[in-house]
Amino acid sequence: MAEEFKYDIKIPRERVAVLIGSKGIMKRQIEKATKTKLVVDGTDGSTTVTGEDALKLFQCREIVKAVGRGFNPEIATQLLKQDVMLEVISLEPHSKKNKLERLRGRIIGEGGKARHIMEELTDTNISVYGKTVAIIGDYEGVSLARRAVGGLISGSSHAHIYRWLENQKKARVQRELVEKNL
Repeated sequence: MAEEFKYDIKIPRERVAVLIGSKGIMKRQIEKATKTKLVVDGTDGSTTVTGEDALKLFQCREIVKAVGRGFNPEIATQLLKQDVMLEVISLEPHSKKNKLERLRGRIIGEGGKARHIMEELTDTNISVYGKTVAIIGDYEGVSLARRAVGGLISGSSHAHIYRWLENQKKARVQRELVEKNL
């Protein structure tokens, strides 16, 4: 018999229903896609992931973490792709008393505009939930989004961040075109 591995993850209680889904459908889909077993405690958000394949187990843990950080499960399951990763940035070290809401507001923007622009320019998905900012995307996109969020946290203007991201996106597109033509 193969060795069984296990992860214990805690997600916010209000995200448990999202993870499980209507009649348990999301939970079953995640279990099937990752060949793992999920046990979710609805009272406190404790989640145990068990399985025999360490890589699939890691992917399942990342999906559970992503759902816990505010992503819908459809976006979170992108983490099953080999070149997609999750990055979670804590806002706590950067926020002094009562400044957390201001930081969250700078990252989200009016009507979600700042977050949407950053997502578009980095080809990532960004979730601002609680005291964290979570990013899902390929390595380069996540790296750019992390730097953009860091810039907003440290007080850079939105216009400056957008200009920098636009230049990075142009450079990325040019690199990809050159690579295609080689």
